[in-house]
Amino acid sequence: MKTISGLYAVTPDLADTALLLARTQAALAGGARLLQYRNKTADENLRRGQAAALGELCRHHGATLIINDHVELAREVDADGVHLGADDVAATAARTRLGRGKIIGVSCYNDLTRAQFAAAQGADYVAFGSFFASSVKPGAVRAPPSILQAARQQLRLPVVAIGGITLDNAGDLIAAGADAVAVLSALFAARDIEAAARKFCRLFEVNAA
Repeated sequence: MKTISGLYAVTPDLADTALLLARTQAALAGGARLLQYRNKTADENLRRGQAAALGELCRHHGATLIINDHVELAREVDADGVHLGADDVAATAARTRLGRGKIIGVSCYNDLTRAQFAAAQGADYVAFGSFFASSVKPGAVRAPPSILQAARQQLRLPVVAIGGITLDNAGDLIAAGADAVAVLSALFAARDIEAAARKFCRLFEVNAA
């Protein structure tokens, strides 16, 4: 099973596959080793093509590809795993479809009980947030940083923080117990994506020192 830690890059909604790959290449070159393919606006054909291309790119960089929401797509392109939200199938159903060797992550928002249930169902990591205001999900519930350490102590699973994370606030979440920080806008909207990725990765090195 691949490690869930460090910078967890989450792709933006882009119809231009070449542009998506170029920006992802920069993030991976900067040190991201976790990538979540998330495109809420693509049709099935575009989503399949982008996921397959990202899979090749991730394999080239030794990175882990997680597919947001779509279990069958993850299975079809042989992604490393899937990330499930509240409206998606249960972790047990995803495990049945994907098999034992794949990663299953579950969004738990601000709900430690949901995380406990996900762990009992065999999730490989849990994600909490939004911790800060997010342009991607402006109406998202807020989670307190204290939930990160509580989850680590109770569940013994990797814990991912998501929602409004920037270079200015990521360090606080890492110090609070986040094994990984999921970042979209502050990474892919950066003027220099590779440099931004390196800075995010450096925050983990500083915290581990």
